[in-house]
Amino acid sequence: MTLRKIAGLGALLSLVTPGLAMADEVVLNSGDTAWMLTATALVLFMTIPGLALFYSGMVRSKNVLSVMMQCFAITGLISILWVVYGYSLAFTEGNAFIGGTDRLFAAGLNASSIGATFTKGVYIPELAFFVFQGAFACITCALIVGAFAERVKFAGVMLFTVLWFTFAYLPMAHMVWFFPGPDAFTSNEVVPEVLAKSGYLWAKGALDFAGGTVVHINAGIAGLVGALLIGKRTGYGKELMAPHSLTMTMIGASLLWVGWFGFNAGSNLEANGGAALAMTNSFVATAAAALAWMFAEWIIKGHPSLLGALSGAVAGLVAVTPAAGYAGPMGAIVLGLVVGVVCLFFCTVVKNALGYDDSLDVFGVHCVGGIIGALGTGILVNPALGGAGIIDYTAIPPKVADYDFAAQMISQAWGVGTTLVWSGIGSAILYKIVDVIVGLRANVETEREGLDITEHTERAYNM
Repeated sequence: MTLRKIAGLGALLSLVTPGLAMADEVVLNSGDTAWMLTATALVLFMTIPGLALFYSGMVRSKNVLSVMMQCFAITGLISILWVVYGYSLAFTEGNAFIGGTDRLFAAGLNASSIGATFTKGVYIPELAFFVFQGAFACITCALIVGAFAERVKFAGVMLFTVLWFTFAYLPMAHMVWFFPGPDAFTSNEVVPEVLAKSGYLWAKGALDFAGGTVVHINAGIAGLVGALLIGKRTGYGKELMAPHSLTMTMIGASLLWVGWFGFNAGSNLEANGGAALAMTNSFVATAAAALAWMFAEWIIKGHPSLLGALSGAVAGLVAVTPAAGYAGPMGAIVLGLVVGVVCLFFCTVVKNALGYDDSLDVFGVHCVGGIIGALGTGILVNPALGGAGIIDYTAIPPKVADYDFAAQMISQAWGVGTTLVWSGIGSAILYKIVDVIVGLRANVETEREGLDITEHTERAYNM
């Protein structure tokens, strides 16, 4: 296999296998470690309170507490499942679709465990990688609840989260992000062996720096399937269902933007120029998308809206996620401008035309934005367009390989298509299982009274 071929197979992705065998003496970079711990806190900050506030502001006042409860409870639930089996099935060697059992119940995971980065011979504590990825899993599962907010039983949400995390998130994380690490590429001769140990989509060259497929398309298509199967909210299209507090939503969106720097720049795994590039791209793409949505809405409707600007910002964050470490700043701006307009179209024209009730536009923002970002990454990684290129680890020393547009776009299409099919079909099956066991939809009386009281016997506001 030639060096160019390996480059086309995507020899640099956002996450690597921890716990590699190494020399006896390994000195960890304290700066890298400190950055990963900080990034982890920022990612957790995105879910609680960021996502909880963002979503809660967009629902009616009678359902505010229920959405907050779902986000908070999912965070706790996934944190424990991550320790028990999640990390092991996602990030240890198994087969092309799922990992193994080496780290079940955190076996062998301690303060001395070492994890790989993207640079040969550079490592971080495995625990830093472990908890960083655990925070990723929490927000991915929490994203879905926005699609069917205000009408699903709490028990149904929790059971679905367990099943979806197990059968959708973990396989996708393994398929896209798992490979034996850069040190495994010692020569051209070992390439077939390394690829055989890697995740299915990683081996096909699908680039996803921080989760365009694993997080956003994955959760977004699951949300759409849920919205379709569960059905519309009672009174949808006939009653006013305006956000109860755009102030809360604005605070939540702002926290997401800040936290996303940990999400994207942290996925570099090192505190170096790559992290700075990812942070810069997350900064400018978000701004561009917010402005694009705002001005497009201004032109179409005659007025700019705060909700539109906030939605555009999140769409920009979604789209730049897979491209954060690959695109150049100008490429990220173009990506933001495109996604802001396209997501506005899907959240208004397409949604109204098809008549589905995706309560908080999880599909229109996360799935559509993730698809644009994933495909855009294949273009913007090109060094001729200011991109960082794809590293060929078989070269000594590793270098940026020649860019092949057709090969890379095919790889990106594989990533998008696999995610849509895997999570779309899988989620439909899981929703049906949950509906049979505990039920999904709240009854009409419960829904009209509000889930805060009926599900939790509490109110967000007691006045």
